[in-house]
Amino acid sequence: MERRRFIAAAALAGLGVAGGTGVLSHRQSVAVYEAAAGATWRHGEPAQRDTRAALRELVRYATLAPSSHNTQCWKFALAERSVSILPDYSRRCPVVDPDDHHLFVSLGCAAENLVQAAPAMGFHCEAAFDGEAAEVLNCALAPAPSRRTALFEAIPQRQSTRGEFDSRPLSNEELRRLEAAGSGRGVSVRLLTGAQALERVLEFVVAGNTAQMRDPAFVRELKAWIRFNGSDAARTGDGLFAGASGNPSAPAWLGGLLFDAFFTAAAENDKYARQVRSAAGIAVFVSERDDRAHWIEAGRCFQRFALQATAIGVRTAHLNQPVELATLRPAFAADLGITNGRPDLVIRFGRGPAMPRSLRRPLDAVLL
Repeated sequence: MERRRFIAAAALAGLGVAGGTGVLSHRQSVAVYEAAAGATWRHGEPAQRDTRAALRELVRYATLAPSSHNTQCWKFALAERSVSILPDYSRRCPVVDPDDHHLFVSLGCAAENLVQAAPAMGFHCEAAFDGEAAEVLNCALAPAPSRRTALFEAIPQRQSTRGEFDSRPLSNEELRRLEAAGSGRGVSVRLLTGAQALERVLEFVVAGNTAQMRDPAFVRELKAWIRFNGSDAARTGDGLFAGASGNPSAPAWLGGLLFDAFFTAAAENDKYARQVRSAAGIAVFVSERDDRAHWIEAGRCFQRFALQATAIGVRTAHLNQPVELATLRPAFAADLGITNGRPDLVIRFGRGPAMPRSLRRPLDAVLL
């Protein structure tokens, strides 16, 4: 009910607050957003004769990776035969991610996109993290025959889909392929598909979401990264576009008021219940060790998982509340029988419709 009231209020206000002018402004906002989305989520040239142009294109593919609140918390440095990925602490989320775990997971996601895109640009890529010295994730490149893979083709199609899925189970072969893609050095993925197992995860999601929603600092941080209309999303090139969650556009001032009025723990918990119960399964990524190198590897594993899912027509979305709260994470790990390491990510997966996309900043904004 809260969600329906929010959508009705936002739609009426966004389209009718200024009569015909409001309708025109909405149409312009949609057009601006759609142009930006089309320019962002696309394939470029499969190979570049100019090395620097090829490296810039690799970075563009890397930036299509997910990041917490779509903060895009990374910087890239180009060298003759390498791309370095560094954390951008100015874009960290200190409330939801106080130890920068998600930040380093995001760096791993970006690195995996770069690794998967490199063959299409005529390179072989090896990524290694120098955590002791400078917190640099170095992606070394060597010339190689140009080739396109299914995971590369999936990069501009992948999205974090914040809608409901269709409840249909995946085949054993599809689950096997997802598990293989999501496993790495010191990182494993557990696939939960039974109704009882999903309900147990939902209990932790609801507990975590309820605690987070009671924290004014969490709500302020989240709200700061929401882009309530397409024009604002295109202008900043970052953050969570309201349309990506199925919400209508509204002027920023009005969107903020509606957010304050309708964004409640009860409404969000109801939404998460529908999303979990419509999923084909939930994937939990687990690191053997709780350190930055393994967080990066978890990001790489998740990104391969998400790209493989996309390649077979399966969508993914995050449900990270059980692992974001330090007070809840040990109980969640114990419930899964995890005695060593850290549960990094909780991901629901299944088949469902595409949603509007979050956007990305220009390349020059992330290049050093």
